[in-house]
Amino acid sequence: MVRSDETTTADEAPAAEPEREVLGWLEFGDASRDLARDVLGSGFVPDFVIAIARGGLLPAGALAYALGTKSCGSLNVEFYSDIETTLPEPILLPPMLDNTALIGKNILLVDDVADSGRTLALVVGLLENVGVIVKTATLYSKPRSVIEPDFFWRKTDRWIVFPWSAHPPVSV
Repeated sequence: MVRSDETTTADEAPAAEPEREVLGWLEFGDASRDLARDVLGSGFVPDFVIAIARGGLLPAGALAYALGTKSCGSLNVEFYSDIETTLPEPILLPPMLDNTALIGKNILLVDDVADSGRTLALVVGLLENVGVIVKTATLYSKPRSVIEPDFFWRKTDRWIVFPWSAHPPVSV
């Protein structure tokens, strides 16, 4: 720790904290409704809203309510193992979706962010193989993403702090 009466050299200076994009709960509500307006304004009416869990669970629920879509589901995909640390490839985790109920339907696939885009691209490919029409929606899209979502609220290259994951898990 450096006291105010001490000086530091460039070699001793603390590392700068990377800039972060912080999303609050109220702003999340506004963002969800903005995305819903964009989806409906495009003419796309989803039969199902599917979340990529875990990050997409809350955005998908908010979008489903804003769109008036009652049929919802989720697909569990693990890719991030820590802040800015990923597995080599995204992997599907159980339970799986009932694909037969989706055939021929309009699906809105929702995640919190298209960061690398690899998770989104994996799930889009899986759903398209089932024979559905898939549109994607995320709160954020990053410039480096391999897939640009059909609908996104904001583009950023910063690390994003979401209100639901801003704190570590609760422990006893």
